[in-house]
Amino acid sequence: MAKQPARIRVDVEGQEVELSNLDKVLYPAAGFTKGEVIHYYTQVGPILLPHLRDRALTRIRYPNGVDGPSFFEKNAPGGTPKWVRLKELPTPGSSQGRETIDFVVCDDLPTLVWVANMAGLELHTPQWRIGRTKEPKPDLLVVDLDPGAPAALAECAAVAVLLRERLAQDGIDSYPKTSGKKGMQLCCPIAGTQNAEIVTGYAKVVAEELEKAHPRQIVSKMAKNLRPGKVFIDWSQNNAAKTTVAAYSLRAQPTPTVSTPLTWDEVEDGAVRQFTAMEVLERVDELGDLMAPLLEKGPKVPDSPPAVGPRVSR
Repeated sequence: MAKQPARIRVDVEGQEVELSNLDKVLYPAAGFTKGEVIHYYTQVGPILLPHLRDRALTRIRYPNGVDGPSFFEKNAPGGTPKWVRLKELPTPGSSQGRETIDFVVCDDLPTLVWVANMAGLELHTPQWRIGRTKEPKPDLLVVDLDPGAPAALAECAAVAVLLRERLAQDGIDSYPKTSGKKGMQLCCPIAGTQNAEIVTGYAKVVAEELEKAHPRQIVSKMAKNLRPGKVFIDWSQNNAAKTTVAAYSLRAQPTPTVSTPLTWDEVEDGAVRQFTAMEVLERVDELGDLMAPLLEKGPKVPDSPPAVGPRVSR
């Protein structure tokens, strides 16, 4: 294969975007190059972008590939093109002592390609959208299912089913995806009218209920020494300052795995594994966007969650 020029300019939906070092290998174990990263994001973009739209984007960049150093990037870097949408937002508790940051908002394919060209492999977003209210009000409830070895994805799938059933008691629909690493997440559309403290409190109570009903399978406390052989339900993902990897985002693993939406049949059968970028494109062709319901408005969570224990079916 002929070597690519160091820099090229391409037209992406009418916007000129400069690409560089397309031959650079970013996933050495798989021989997966920056050009292939950009190709993946270009192909999955029509389905991915609605989930990124109006959300402050945190990128995890790997300029020398997944085996090299990485860094989180929330702010718009120097040289950001003028056509990239930016939004100045407060950053309480910033490690840099900043009161606000100009966040990148990835609303279109040129921006997504620009991010991919900077080796922004992982895309993380908060559970709230910008510009709707002054205070962040989540329109998603997200729980992370983190297995403590020897528990693995099969154990996460079993807990996901229990969690789906419990959330359904409050009229909340849930949609599963892999994390692209070792665990899973459940994503639930909610009303977007309550603050993050209420949503976090509700998720915490649900996790505690399930731990009480299934103590051999589930832990709701964050202490890592409690996790071996169990699945930790991380309810804290709903904190306004936290982000979760977006559906269809690549992950920085030895192979280019993706945070992949799943069907409930797959989860119930225990047929859950991590999928690669090329497999995800095939799944999208076959299944469409399994996360499309997240784009619709959901119900409110209970303002005053019930006491731990009585609501759970064993």
